[in-house]
Formats: sequence, structure tokens, C-alpha cells
Amino acid sequence: MHYASLEDLIERAGLDEILQVADRDGDGAADPDVVEASLTHADNAVNGYLAVRFRLPLSSVAAIVSTWAVSIARYHLHRNGPPDYVVRDYKDAMAALQQAARGLIALPGADGIAPAQSTSDGIRVDGPEPVFSREKMEGWL
Repeated sequence: MHYASLEDLIERAGLDEILQVADRDGDGAADPDVVEASLTHADNAVNGYLAVRFRLPLSSVAAIVSTWAVSIARYHLHRNGPPDYVVRDYKDAMAALQQAARGLIALPGADGIAPAQSTSDGIRVDGPEPVFSREKMEGWL
């Protein structure tokens, strides 16, 4: 199941815009394969960022995730270059996804991934023997 739908795209952009960019065979309806491809691309982008911090598939899809998916899908539907406002929405969605991946945006209801636990008891530093040590400098101090 996608994070967004054709209905979500129409609600955000309006039917006229969606038909302009998704009715590629000219039959007066959005081409299902074109819409499907843009929604899949949006899902992949969302999942790519959120997989860093959240278990996928998301147990609960927050409304903000759907909003990001709509912005990304809409951007990709404009194959001949999206208008500035669509580009701005896309960039905002991508920036928000980056923030969510860093933990700066919470996703209500989404299950987080526990941080990896260290198996060591402390800090260990490996490297060559020091050039200057107390023993080697004896007589110079």
C-alpha cells in the first residue's frame, strides 16, 4: 500500500493539473501506470530515509508522511519540468525526510529502531607506539 493515492494527489494539486501530467494517452483520465510509478517512486524515497530510524513498513502512517509522499509523487509526475511551487514542495518534503531520519521530526505511531548496543566495556585505541614517551624522553626533561 502506498503512502499516498491518486485521490491525495488530486486533493493537493487539483484534477486539472493531475490530468495535464498523468493523462499521457489523452483519454481524459490519469493513466494508472503513470500514477503508480510516481507513487512507487515517492514510497521508495520515503522508505529510504525513514528506514534509518523506523521499522518498515510503518505500523501507522502519520499524515505528514502522506503529505511528503504527495509532494514527491507530484514532482515526478511533471516529467517536462515542474513549476517552482512544485519544486519547492518537493525540496521541503526531502528536507523534512532528512530531519525525520536524524530524529528531529517525530512520527506519531511509528515504531523506532533501537540503537545498536556496544559489546565492549570501554574505549580502545589502537595505533603505533608513541614516538615520545616519558621513558624515551628521560634525560631531556
